Amino acid sequence: MEMGEDKLWRVLEFYSGIGGMRYSLMKAGVNAEVVEAFDINDTANDVYEQNFGHRPHQGNIQTLSAADLDSYDAEVWLLSPPCQPYTRQGLQKGSGDARASSFLKILQLIPQTSRPPLMLFVENVVGFETSDTHEKMISMLREISFNTQEFILSPLQFGVPYSRPRYFCLAKRKPLSFRKAQVNSYLGAPGPVLWSDENVVTSQGVELNGYWDKLIESCRPIEDFLDLKNCVSDAEESKEGKRPFNNPLKQYYVPSALIERWGSAMDIVFPESRRCCCFTKSYFRYVKGTGSLLATVPGMVKDRISSLQDLSLRYFTPREVANLHSFPEDFKFPPHVSLRQRYALLGNSLSVGVVAQLLCYLFADETL
Repeated sequence: MEMGEDKLWRVLEFYSGIGGMRYSLMKAGVNAEVVEAFDINDTANDVYEQNFGHRPHQGNIQTLSAADLDSYDAEVWLLSPPCQPYTRQGLQKGSGDARASSFLKILQLIPQTSRPPLMLFVENVVGFETSDTHEKMISMLREISFNTQEFILSPLQFGVPYSRPRYFCLAKRKPLSFRKAQVNSYLGAPGPVLWSDENVVTSQGVELNGYWDKLIESCRPIEDFLDLKNCVSDAEESKEGKRPFNNPLKQYYVPSALIERWGSAMDIVFPESRRCCCFTKSYFRYVKGTGSLLATVPGMVKDRISSLQDLSLRYFTPREVANLHSFPEDFKFPPHVSLRQRYALLGNSLSVGVVAQLLCYLFADETL
């Protein structure tokens, strides 16, 4: 089996979305070629093609056969299947949800292929790990001689002020092995493997010594991720509560009527804050429970403000959400993709910074 730093890995990217997994692969510095990507969303494929010059296969994954998958001769499969069957806000129907069927089909096909992948990487929402789909996945992987390691990680654990915990499964087919084999068949929730040593943070450990408080303190401030930073203090420059006419962020300010109705339910952060809530695909359409809103006045003056209206609240821009997802600066949306579509696509994407770290670990050369 050819291994080592010069090995060129052939990769299949399922549920490719707007390219978060591929960007993670690039950020990880892995010597890899994405031989095909798959996604059924036409708009997501427009974005992917804009940034990578390749349009993903848009057919239904359920129509693929084992022979089709063998034809790609890919050693690594990266998957970020639909999360709706497993979300806490959803019906939690798991494998009984029609949106889980394509992933279940892939799990069914893997043992039928003549050349099963050597490595798998699966990302999903927290809650997947307790589902029947997860049980089927782990059972299948063990039956065909895969070692697995599982983690629940948040960008907060990597210095990014963004609370977005996600489930990850890393799998290697024997004789490939993990550098930290002591955590095989282990679910590290919510602490990660500590990349600098041989220790593992357990779910019990995160409750000790203010683990999360220390993480948040070590995160970079939100202002580091803002677009057009010179517009942060617009509220200070405005007179009589009116925003500057030429403010390029004008369309992102929250209407007064929404603030009056939902103000008490809003998660409000400041430029110097070191944590914001997860942005969902409904961000910008709704203000309650879809992500944080930015107060464009400095936090130091918030105690002198008598009304939420005085905070000049605005939505984070799509570019800022992409920044918090650790997407590179050259990532762009095609002009025809609407503002709401951009938020929806970003809400369904993943954290490039977190996934890149995990892919570095997955591709580390270690054999039995």
